[in-house]
Amino acid sequence: MKGMNIERPQLDQLAPDVRAYIEALESELERLRQGMRRTRSRRSDSIEELNEPSEPPTTINVITINAAGVAKRTPRHLYFRQRRGEMGVFDLETPEENPPAFLVIADESEHLVFITDQGRAFRLPVQNLLETPVHSRGQSITERLSLNEGERLAIVLPDRQELYVALLTRRGHVRWFAGHLVGEKLRPGTVLYDVARFGSPAAACWSRGDGDLFIASQQGQAIRFAARQVPVSGCLGIRLTKEDVAIAITPVREKSGVFLLSEDGKGAIRLMSGFRANKSPGASGKIGIKTERLVGALAVNEEESDLFAISHLGKVIRFPATEVPPKEGVVQGVNCMSLRADRVVAMTVSPTPGLD
Repeated sequence: MKGMNIERPQLDQLAPDVRAYIEALESELERLRQGMRRTRSRRSDSIEELNEPSEPPTTINVITINAAGVAKRTPRHLYFRQRRGEMGVFDLETPEENPPAFLVIADESEHLVFITDQGRAFRLPVQNLLETPVHSRGQSITERLSLNEGERLAIVLPDRQELYVALLTRRGHVRWFAGHLVGEKLRPGTVLYDVARFGSPAAACWSRGDGDLFIASQQGQAIRFAARQVPVSGCLGIRLTKEDVAIAITPVREKSGVFLLSEDGKGAIRLMSGFRANKSPGASGKIGIKTERLVGALAVNEEESDLFAISHLGKVIRFPATEVPPKEGVVQGVNCMSLRADRVVAMTVSPTPGLD
């Protein structure tokens, strides 16, 4: 009983087999006690590790925006790194009918470029977004952008001020714009292209005009080709089946890796050294990752990048890209985010210069 001081009696008078049995029980009990001490120690270390900031205070913000245009920004250092496959933390508080739709990382000194489903472009300073803690409500930005009735956001792109913007439509067409067209002199609401002819905007990326472009579809098909092969007037980037749509475009080089993430939380880094470039755009894709529904694809530097993902229920996870094993061949992916009655809706990577 608790509080009793029981001394171990002498066992010499007991039969050898009984004594051996008691000593075996004592040995097993001590082993279990040591195991419990190690477990408590590991839990203590894990708690201390989770409470340590992942980086010093920074002006770089994690920006979350829902389908209705409610947005907030939170300094990136307030998101602690977790291990790949954990559940993340609750972030943007939003109604279920308007779940998170965009996840962007930008410095508070930068601007965001918004492109709507009508092909119109707007700019907004990051500082104009409501700054809040990690788990909190946002603020609507639709009035500041003067959207038309029924008009929705389709793309949110940090203004990196590169030479060109490559825009991908859901039908797989690539449109090519000079970077200054969406720069500081952009007239709000400028129509970038004919949506009825080429399809709704799906994704966009900055490019210097050299290197390659990597395009991925919702069903995990992908294509890679030289960026210089896209004419000024644009062209078909990837040929899709009627059941598929294009969802992601990112600049790559031969030594690049591309992080692909599915809505079931499984992801992979495909090395471009194992993904041969096509001679020209417009061909059918090949398998980038085995998935039923891909969420996004972005070039990463495994040694310097952090990966971020947000779920339908508003949970955000941050983990190092080094925890995702890079592969040259087709893979199904590893578990990157634990989900319960939930699904991934958007992803991004921390800014890593030198990839483009």
